Amino acid sequence: MAIHSSNNNYFYIMFTSSLLFGICSSQLTSNFYDSTCPKALSIIKSAVASAVAKEHRMGASLLRLHFHDCFVNGCDASILLDDTSTFTGEKTAAPNLNSVRGFDVIDNIKSQLESACPGIVSCADILAIAARDSVVSLGGPSWNVGLGRRDSTSASKDAATKDIPSPLLDLSGLITAFSNKGFTTQEMVVLSGAHTTGQARCQIFRGRIYNETNIDTNFATSMKSNCPSSDGDSNLTALDVTTNVLFDNAYFKNLVNNKGLLHSDQQLFISGGSTNSLVTNYSNSYSAFFADFASAMVKMGNLSPLTGTTGQIRANCTKVN
Repeated sequence: MAIHSSNNNYFYIMFTSSLLFGICSSQLTSNFYDSTCPKALSIIKSAVASAVAKEHRMGASLLRLHFHDCFVNGCDASILLDDTSTFTGEKTAAPNLNSVRGFDVIDNIKSQLESACPGIVSCADILAIAARDSVVSLGGPSWNVGLGRRDSTSASKDAATKDIPSPLLDLSGLITAFSNKGFTTQEMVVLSGAHTTGQARCQIFRGRIYNETNIDTNFATSMKSNCPSSDGDSNLTALDVTTNVLFDNAYFKNLVNNKGLLHSDQQLFISGGSTNSLVTNYSNSYSAFFADFASAMVKMGNLSPLTGTTGQIRANCTKVN
């Protein structure tokens, strides 16, 4: 069943175990910059469209930046901070090193916004809007992005290493990792659908294509051509080999056919798996996937934002003012 983003109360207050999530989300509003920087959204949209047109993979990269930011101490643009003498940033954490990209696109957007309205638009909001605009530019759904986040003044390599789900996790580990951030199992599955676009390095999926049995034989063979058993760690392969430059539901169709590239992907559809029915539903209905993905993205963007007078509006996304 779709969780519609129009049900705002659902996003405002939600208790999961002993944690309270989204308590600040009611302070985020889609019209936050209407008077202070009216061109903000159009500037970001144009820059994202240009970047994605130049390289389709950038759409997936910008979406991933937002996800990897929000999962570490909330949506506060901490992922963009370079290392300093007082903290080691998140860029060199294992889930991000040689993997997370798109920083130059964010820097370009920030530069344009600082020219148009200095000190107004946060880097955290840029990440949230860019993620939405990237999905739309690849043919996916749109959603209303709540705005008004502020930027953190620190980052944590340790938190990034601990909190970002590994592509090697089993189903139970995925459910736990997302539950720790307040997401249901259904939301975990639908957010995993972001892998309908983007690419992965051979090092990440080698174990699956050479060692696992719940994989289509022809698919495994074709993947091995670009990922030898002992070399080519950085060789890239599409996460969705059927329609990689489109944001659609092919990812779920692939899982049903045992053509998930990552171990964590295929874990969503395994023999007797508790999430099999969700995968089947999304594989049969792109509209259900789109609706639920949009709702889950709204919720993710509401993870512990800094608002009011907390944090700051960084003039340069890579460093504290």
